[in-house]
Amino acid sequence: MKGGGGGGGGKRRWRVLVVGVLVLIILSTLVPLAFLLGLHNGFHSPGFVTVQPSSPFDSFNRINATKHHPQRDLSVRVDEVLHRFNPVLPKKSDINLDSRDMNRTSTTDSKKRGLPVSPAVVAIPSPAKKTKTKASYKGVQGKTVNASHNGVQGAIVNADETQRTCQLKYGSYCLWREENKEPLRDAKVKHMKDLLFVARAYYPIIAKMPSQSKLTRDMKQNIQEFERILSEGSADADLPPQVDKKFQKMEAVISKAKSFPVDCNNVDKKLRQILDLTDDEASFHMKQSVFLYQLAVQTMPKSLHCLSMRLTVEYFKSAPVEIEDSEKFSDPSLLHFVIISDNILASSVVINSTALHARESKNFVFHVLTDEQNYFAMKQWFIRNPCKQAAIQVLNIEKLELDNSDTKKLSLPAEFRVSFTSGDNNLASQGNRTYYLSIFSQTHYLLPEIFHKLKKVVVLDHDVVVQRDLSPLWELDMEGKVNGALKSCSVRLGQLKSLKREGFDTNACLWMSGLNVIDLARWRELGVSESYLKFYKQQMSGGGESREAIALQATLLTFQDKVYALDDKWAVSGLGYDYYINTQTIKNAATLHYNGNMKPWLELGIPQYKSYWRKNLNREDRFLSDCNVNP
Repeated sequence: MKGGGGGGGGKRRWRVLVVGVLVLIILSTLVPLAFLLGLHNGFHSPGFVTVQPSSPFDSFNRINATKHHPQRDLSVRVDEVLHRFNPVLPKKSDINLDSRDMNRTSTTDSKKRGLPVSPAVVAIPSPAKKTKTKASYKGVQGKTVNASHNGVQGAIVNADETQRTCQLKYGSYCLWREENKEPLRDAKVKHMKDLLFVARAYYPIIAKMPSQSKLTRDMKQNIQEFERILSEGSADADLPPQVDKKFQKMEAVISKAKSFPVDCNNVDKKLRQILDLTDDEASFHMKQSVFLYQLAVQTMPKSLHCLSMRLTVEYFKSAPVEIEDSEKFSDPSLLHFVIISDNILASSVVINSTALHARESKNFVFHVLTDEQNYFAMKQWFIRNPCKQAAIQVLNIEKLELDNSDTKKLSLPAEFRVSFTSGDNNLASQGNRTYYLSIFSQTHYLLPEIFHKLKKVVVLDHDVVVQRDLSPLWELDMEGKVNGALKSCSVRLGQLKSLKREGFDTNACLWMSGLNVIDLARWRELGVSESYLKFYKQQMSGGGESREAIALQATLLTFQDKVYALDDKWAVSGLGYDYYINTQTIKNAATLHYNGNMKPWLELGIPQYKSYWRKNLNREDRFLSDCNVNP
């Protein structure tokens, strides 16, 4: 019995030893595998690192905090330039509204559209009938509105900075990039860069092995060869004919390097560093692209500058032309339109489209306010291109005799970008919504003095196209109001949290410039221009804010309770930033407003909306072909 028991115990001990050995073998296999898959250091795999769209240099600073990176200072400078050019928060929302929230004024309509209706609480608007949403927030906890324009900032979206999308950081540039996305090219160059990154990761480790001196030399030679090729060309067409053999050599040395036992932790750190450096470089180029995008949308194209110069020369070469309709310019019985513009083509399209759809264009008088630089070119254009029977007067604002000489400088309507997240409780469907609000510039406050003999005018922004007769606007009963405008109840004053609360009705809707019926007689009676200057000087004395922020607050205070809400049928807005406006809504509108960055005369303009603008342009003028103007 004892002998049998002893034999059984020996077998059990033997079995325990066998199981222990098997466990050790399995562990010795799994541990290196875990390192290779990146299960250490917070379980991040070097091949599948999630890059957060937060500060572009966070991850780089985390790994290489003390190392100076030359592109970093350049990126900071690009940030500063971007802040000066477009210091606003997000731009475009990819949400299609069958009928526009921008032009809704009534509480009933607000209920149908999911807009805030309670007078006591200003909530975040929720989108109605969403048909497309490209960018979405995931994991966003809070939702507040933010608005800004060159320092005019609203409440920042209450979300983790690392959750921001490209659209949130770079605005409508991301939409333009998505619309103009091209298939991936130069696949061989990309593959070369990938192989080069891997070779650089393994090279320091192989170089420390004395027995692998030949492999070290081969890797170094291949790395130098790849660097030389990539420095000489950035496209597949620039690669040498023998590039396929070089691919095979590099893949062979990398495969051989992987066959040796190496410190996986060092490889992992090196690959992470390369990834962060690549992310840093990509962010720099993204910012550079955004800067160039902003430069393209905020500067005059070369062709338009050429057109202005050619027309100016032609004006002085030709004989002076007497104006036959000069008596019409001050006749209050006629229908007067005012256009503030420094763009010849834009003002021409506004006038052509307005006169073309007029029942009696002989009763229409257009006054174009421009600066001294474009004055003669503008005059020559309308001499060469008269518009039916309408009378056109071009005025140089810098040469007018006005009492307030401080504001005798042309300023176009200011556009404020307002962005906020949707109010949908479904986090996966939340997206960034953006509107552009156009507000009067300081030039608008000179109109009663410039046109002192007129009682009523209609002001049209130069990014407007008219599709219906606007004569009925003179028959409106504005109920003692000064400014007939479209109201935007998508954003309430209370949601612009950067504005000072004193004197504001927080639940009031914002109004838009673009199409405005101005009662000049009532304006003079109420002293609107004087009120604006008073509010502006008061805000300026406080300091700490930009001129644009102060102008916005002064304008909103000046016209509070003085705006008559026009019907939505008169205009549709957003053609300069919203890709998804309903086609039928555009056709039914009396005017189209291209507010936003993507103006129709720019190459960056939204393609599907350009036809409405182009068909009203006189393209037969020889100067257009001479200057290669092809909007």
